[in-house]
Amino acid sequence: MSDVRPASRPLSVIVAGGGTAGHIEPALAVADALVRLDDSIRVTALGTERGLETRLVPERGYRLELIPPVPLPRKPTADLLRLPGRVRASVARTRAIIEEVDADVIVGFGGYVALPAYLAAGRGVLRRRRAVPVVVHEANAKAGIANKVGARRAARVLAAVAGSGLAGAEVIGIPVRGSITSLDRAALQAEARAHFGLPTQGPVLLVFGGSQGARTLNEAVSAAAPQLAAAGISVLHAHGPKNTVDVADTGDDRSRYVAVPYLSRMDLAYAAADAVVCRSGAMTVAEVSAVGLPAFYVPLPHGNGEQELNARPVVGQGGGRIVADSELTAKYVIDEVIPLLTDPARLIEMSLSAAGAGHRDAADAVARIVVQVSGR
Repeated sequence: MSDVRPASRPLSVIVAGGGTAGHIEPALAVADALVRLDDSIRVTALGTERGLETRLVPERGYRLELIPPVPLPRKPTADLLRLPGRVRASVARTRAIIEEVDADVIVGFGGYVALPAYLAAGRGVLRRRRAVPVVVHEANAKAGIANKVGARRAARVLAAVAGSGLAGAEVIGIPVRGSITSLDRAALQAEARAHFGLPTQGPVLLVFGGSQGARTLNEAVSAAAPQLAAAGISVLHAHGPKNTVDVADTGDDRSRYVAVPYLSRMDLAYAAADAVVCRSGAMTVAEVSAVGLPAFYVPLPHGNGEQELNARPVVGQGGGRIVADSELTAKYVIDEVIPLLTDPARLIEMSLSAAGAGHRDAADAVARIVVQVSGR
């Protein structure tokens, strides 16, 4: 591919952030911001056939190109021996996509899809193929392997928070979709509550544990249903498509506890709520703080502890609390969650603190950087 291309040609951007919603949503938020900046920009998303991107990307109207997945084994197994071949196949397919869409810049968000994109962006053998500049964005408090590799050759390295492990990273927050960053909770509250069949009056607690739900959250909050109802608190509870919740008897007013498998309209869920009980994945923390909701963050009890690190900046500013998974019980909900939801002054104070910790303009900032890096 020649280095000389028509200046009038629309800018072509590849976003690489497939696999989980935590990688896909920031990528799509930046895609939306790029199109807002200039509607002639062409955005292509990379993904694999096993990721959520096969549904989320087409729904948002972007071109999706699939590449072979490259899972990175964390322990010495037979998969480690197969890794070089998988990487070569995935990089080769990614290079073909780069040439097909005539990419000007690649934006990577970590995960299985990003690593082949970073490797494919380099100049070809004997410099017969141009290099494509790379922008890396790290959403988590601890950078993953893919972004550590990508950061070594990136034109710009961006991070959600300081101390991610990527040297020289610019702290910019997490790109969040416009329907969330522009959300006016107060103006939408009545419509949102009607949408879910919640009472118009009284505080509402939103509960969700990610796209698959979380057993600890499900059991603790549903067991406290009678006390929540007695305090005049309604609940909107997304328990996960593979789970169910056994809601303790709340008396005649069943509308005070609305349990659903999944929330497809998170904007309305946030607008209906006054506080949240949730996990603390990077995207969850970014969205909840962006809309200014006080939160009880319950980090996953396994992994490398990054979920707790994700929540610390918001909690440090007074916008939420961190609750250990083992400590979230019905008693905790009764003793801690109910008192907050029945104290309007504290809710307002924590809401302002949460909003102050968020980065509502991160997607637009990343989009501007992408255009700068492209040289266009």
